[in-house]
Amino acid sequence: MNPLNPAQEDPPVPKRVSRSLSLRARIIAVAVAAAVLATVAVVYTVGAARRAEPADARSAFGLDHGRLYFRSTGAGAGRVARLPAPGAGAGTAAHAAAHAPGPDHRTTGGPACERFYAAAGTGLCLQRRPGIPPRSYAVVLDSRLREKRRIALTGIPNRARVSASGRMLSWTMFATGDSYATTSFSTRTSILDTRTGYLIKNMEEIPLTLDGRRYHSPDVNYWGVTFARDDNRFYAAVSTKGKTYLVQGDMRKWAAHTLRENVECPSLSPDNTRLAFKKRVRDGATAPWRLYVLDLRTLREHPVAETHSVDDQAAWLDDRTLAYALPGDDGRASDIWTVPADGRGAPSLRVPDASSPAQVP
Repeated sequence: MNPLNPAQEDPPVPKRVSRSLSLRARIIAVAVAAAVLATVAVVYTVGAARRAEPADARSAFGLDHGRLYFRSTGAGAGRVARLPAPGAGAGTAAHAAAHAPGPDHRTTGGPACERFYAAAGTGLCLQRRPGIPPRSYAVVLDSRLREKRRIALTGIPNRARVSASGRMLSWTMFATGDSYATTSFSTRTSILDTRTGYLIKNMEEIPLTLDGRRYHSPDVNYWGVTFARDDNRFYAAVSTKGKTYLVQGDMRKWAAHTLRENVECPSLSPDNTRLAFKKRVRDGATAPWRLYVLDLRTLREHPVAETHSVDDQAAWLDDRTLAYALPGDDGRASDIWTVPADGRGAPSLRVPDASSPAQVP
């Protein structure tokens, strides 16, 4: 009974409790249904992802023997792709006919890179991501091209190299400028020992001997490192005071000395006896370079049959054949060409819409 109005009865408490319990039950039911739906969605997504993965891990895209890897431009959006490696005699007329570009059977599936190189189960991918400011990374990859380590960088990716053993990695970034054709550029070159994890952020710290004397200058720039089979000796280009030199370095001694002038982007042959490099043959920024090969025993050099200006660090496909990128025709960003290293034969188009060649023996 209501004490303020004896004629009015109290509201039926059991019904209010019942309505409260009914609302709570509905909330719980909705929550349970949502949880069930979420679980079903997760299970379906995971199942679909597993079905999309190759059943045989060995058949997944990776660094397999007997393949030519490269950065696929054009429709490839800069992703790493591969083709069967060219056989011996690349650059000859017979080889050019046998390997003339036909239907594109490249296999894609690798990461997107601005520059790429690989050897002995180790890949190096230089990436550039948009933003303010843009971000760049050196990404170390395993034999399945899965990321092992990521290093944040500044600048524009330019050169990438992996030693024959896969232990030593090097990359060059443009700190300022975007071309070697002018003097208004600055580079930063790094070296990573994947066995110890030790990273040399900037090669400019290495003591340099120029023409037999210890050399110091704030305008020193290094780029285009290439490693010998012992993972200790290396070669690189260095510029200072408007001149460019080939240097030979020693990792254990951490020292470098110049060998000769007018050498850029050296690349050591698999047998470690010769260096391919680009040589400045004319002043100015229009077609300034010609591709040469230097015999390290005699220090004699000769041009190869490619007469176009090659602004690339050529890659050795074997002890007789060089591969490099040139601007493509018909709007293509670049194509990969091959040429005999001995100066004979003729260049031949190997892979259209491609750059950054690296052959895995």
